[in-house]
Amino acid sequence: MDLKELWAHRRTAALVVCGAGAAVLGLGLGYKLLRRPETRVRVGVVSQLLVHPLKSGKAVSVALAECQKIGLKFGELRDRHWLVVTEDGHMVTGRQQPRLVLVSLTCEGGQVCLNGPGMEELKFPLTQPENSVMDCRVFSTDIQGRDCGDEVSHWLTRYLGVEKTFRLVHFEPQMKARRPAEKEPMFPKYEQVAYPDIGPVMLLSEASVQDLSRKLDKDVTVERFRPNIIISDCEAFAEDSWEEIQIGSVRLQRVMSCGRCIFTTVDPETGIINRKEPLETLKSYRMCDPSEKHIYQSAPLFGQLHTVKQTGILQVGDVVYKISR
Repeated sequence: MDLKELWAHRRTAALVVCGAGAAVLGLGLGYKLLRRPETRVRVGVVSQLLVHPLKSGKAVSVALAECQKIGLKFGELRDRHWLVVTEDGHMVTGRQQPRLVLVSLTCEGGQVCLNGPGMEELKFPLTQPENSVMDCRVFSTDIQGRDCGDEVSHWLTRYLGVEKTFRLVHFEPQMKARRPAEKEPMFPKYEQVAYPDIGPVMLLSEASVQDLSRKLDKDVTVERFRPNIIISDCEAFAEDSWEEIQIGSVRLQRVMSCGRCIFTTVDPETGIINRKEPLETLKSYRMCDPSEKHIYQSAPLFGQLHTVKQTGILQVGDVVYKISR
């Protein structure tokens, strides 16, 4: 190899080495950019945790709860895992039967306890494997539920006092869950829920409720809007801008705002529906941007729906951090 050929060979090798070095450097910079450190900003404090075992039933206030992918859990109580249905399996909510909001469902030592105004407490086993599984319809989506028995059916039918027969069903872990994406495409396709309207976790701030109350003749409470996590120590509607938050070890991802319906006009203290407020007032100042009308239609927005990115334990008093990168 003469001098000219040797120089050309070395030049090619140098170019290859430089190119490889640049590629490695580029990959390193790209990785560094992708792995930008998170910024955590304190945005509030958890003031209440509410589990709604019975869809449209009374909330159970708890000091701590396990936040699972499918929603909040406290002991044997799981959020929206019991559902009132008609004999043919169609869901019944406070929209049709407002007095359902006064029914409480709790669990003690493997026994479910039902209570309602003017009714004797009814207890029945949490697990009843001998009972039939019903095919149910929740917002036009098929889902199953274990029938809770004739005695429970008689109790509900007497309590609601209409010429219909009602039954109670229980969603069990082995049953096929609903996919929110079938109703709201903004949800990831893999997300699953039992009997909630849409998402597994709803979050609302005390300040937002107070802001609404100032515009009404009579104050409203957070219970009327049926959230799971209530936040204090923040501005009204600050929760609208929290795309990702951390509470303890739990990570939540905001998916969309909660569009409100006639159910908000049911008073959780009396079970009376007025079909007007606070829905009309919400419509006066909480409508979506015109670009999102195809998502929310004519529903005012109040509260935020989240999915669970990381499970864990939530406690009242936990600090809420907004995550950004």
